[in-house]
Parts: sequence; structure tokens; C-alpha cells
Amino acid sequence: METTLRLPADSAAEAPAVPAGQLVTVRVPATSANLGPGYDSLGLALSLHDTLTVETLDNGELEFELSGEGADSLPRDASHLVIRAVTDALERLGFRHRGLRITAENINPHGRGLGSSASAVVAAVTAANALVPEASQRGKDWILQLTSEMEGHPDNVAPAIFGGLALSWQDSDQYSSTRATVADSVIPVVAVPDFELSTEAARALLPASVGHHAAAMNSGRAALLIHALTTEPELLLPGTEDYLHQSYRAQAMPPSAELIAALRRAGHAAVVSGAGPTVLVLANGEAEARTIVDFIGSHTARNTPEVGWRVMKLAVDVEGAKVEVHRQ
Repeated sequence: METTLRLPADSAAEAPAVPAGQLVTVRVPATSANLGPGYDSLGLALSLHDTLTVETLDNGELEFELSGEGADSLPRDASHLVIRAVTDALERLGFRHRGLRITAENINPHGRGLGSSASAVVAAVTAANALVPEASQRGKDWILQLTSEMEGHPDNVAPAIFGGLALSWQDSDQYSSTRATVADSVIPVVAVPDFELSTEAARALLPASVGHHAAAMNSGRAALLIHALTTEPELLLPGTEDYLHQSYRAQAMPPSAELIAALRRAGHAAVVSGAGPTVLVLANGEAEARTIVDFIGSHTARNTPEVGWRVMKLAVDVEGAKVEVHRQ
């Protein structure tokens, strides 16, 4: 469905406008953050991609075509996250637009803990950066900084930008991230339920502080998880044990919490994906991945028949956001 709107007068009219006819397409992966003990610091890029195309116009209009996830509910005006992020990024780069044609193909489920808002802002900021003249473009670290500010933390935007396993941290108001290579045998499996959970609602359930013992236990498991993901996947089950957030959030998503517990009892490295309610399972090899898919199907049919689950065997996306530019 396409919508055309007249944009309000541009408050940044003194800035140079990006010429009309510039066309950029960005393909950005879904992400899973936390991965158990890596709260607000670890994120994994997944082979589930949204595609955003941005074309500059000179008629003062906003044309928005949206398909896929969220097509029936998301706004198609200047309040949309993508429009706001493109406009903000252009202003940070010293430019403005005189109209935009946006085409968004959304595959990533919204409100499920797979980084849909992070994917949107990464795609938008990456597109804006590619639209301006090459001399004014900035690197991926700048994109990380701006998108982390927009999201409030870097754990989802970092893997969406860089791909692979992202290890991120913050010093004051500066965000940083480094990328690690995941072992070839690690296969992500996601079980996406048919109900949503907002990140804000999930965060509201967390305590203001945790005990020293829990923090120490969690830091040890987070360190083990990085080793398991990159070098020794046989340790994924103990490496994904969390002591900071999952138990507190369980009350907001009982079907997901129960599925995670059952998978872990069966020996599989299951965690909440991001804030939930999607369940992420890190399999070690194709055989375990197939077993996990079958286990989820039989377990949910028997225990939560009222919930619809979409189960997908994915791969780790190693490229991150990919840009295709067509200059006029």
C-alpha cells in the first residue's frame, strides 16, 4: 500500500538539499540481543532481512510504500521511525531533503524481540549516509553512535551494522563495538509466538539492582558464552545461563518461559531473544537444529495449543547492513 503526503516546511532550509533522483537500497538483518547472560552487550545478526529503498524527490512530498510485517498498523507519514531517522541523519550530516519516496519490505516480525526497530534505524541512517556526497559520508562507527543514541543501547544496532556476533560497550555517551566470528556449526533457531511484548514493558519488570553473587555468576557465563559461540559450541548450554533478566521477565511471557525451560531440560541452549517473547535456541550442528525444530513443534502443540508459533532455522548473518547506491 502506498501513501503520498505533503511535507511541512523544512526548518533546516538553509542546509543544502540532497539532489533529487538519488536512490539507495539497504538490506539489513534481524538481530537477537542478550543471548542469555550478555545483557545489553551481546548481539547476533540473523539471516532474516528487511529491505529499505530511499529515493530523493524535489516536489516536497513523502511517498511511502510499506509491505510485509506491520503493513496494517505502522504509520505512513513523517512520524514513522524510518522517516524520522533519515531526516535526523541527514541533518547531522549537514543536509536536508526536498521530498522522499520510501519503499519498505518488512520481513522481521515486530514487537517480538528480533530487533525490528534497530533494523529500521540502521537501514534509515545507513541510507541517509549513502545519499549525501561521498566527501560528507561517515563511517560505520558514526552510524553505530547515532543509531545507539536513537535506540538507547547498542546491542541490536551493532550486529545489524557489522554482522556476526557483536560485543558492545558504552563509555559515558560514547558507544563502541567489536565483531567476533561465530563458529560454523552454530545454527540459530527461533520460535516466534503470535503475541507481542514491548521492550519497555519487559524492562519495567527488572529490579533496580541485583546481588554481587548473581552479577559474578553472570559475568562468568557471559565470558563462557563468547568462547562457546566462537570456539567450543559444546559449551553453549552452560554459556547461555542468565542471572540478570530472564527470570524477572518470565511473568510477561509464560508460554515463552515454559518453552525455554523445557528446551534447556532437554539439553538445548535456549534463551529469550532480546526482550522477548521470541525464543532463540543456539544449536551445535544441523542434527541438533533439526531436533530442536521437531521438539518445539511437538512441545508447543501439546502444551500451548492456543499460541501460534512460527519456527525458523536461520543462519548467522556475517555481512550486516548492505548498501546499493544508484546515483543520478
